[in-house]
Amino acid sequence: MLPITCLIQCFNGNKTDVVLCSYDDHFLVIATQIGAMGTILHARKEEGVSIEPTFNVSAVFGKRDEPMLLACARQLIQHISISGSSRSLVISLGLKDHSAETLKGVVSAVIENRLW
Repeated sequence: MLPITCLIQCFNGNKTDVVLCSYDDHFLVIATQIGAMGTILHARKEEGVSIEPTFNVSAVFGKRDEPMLLACARQLIQHISISGSSRSLVISLGLKDHSAETLKGVVSAVIENRLW
């Protein structure tokens, strides 16, 4: 059985369902205020010769012109990497509100209930 965590949060007055799931090769995070998947992003740590880690974040499906969504995924993959895990992240953000406050709330909720 896969480790799964389901949360109900409220960010900027919007009820937000958050689901965290751990797989052998990646983590899945779904945060939705609209009852649908929304924009899907893939984030991973790049393996290379550089001392400083490099992270690759890309929009797989949905809004590609939302820098705040990319920043949210980048923060989470950095936390995953710092913990020592090499797994990638798939994150789905179906949010009505793309404000910095909402996205910080999503990041905080995921980190507080992390599965890595």
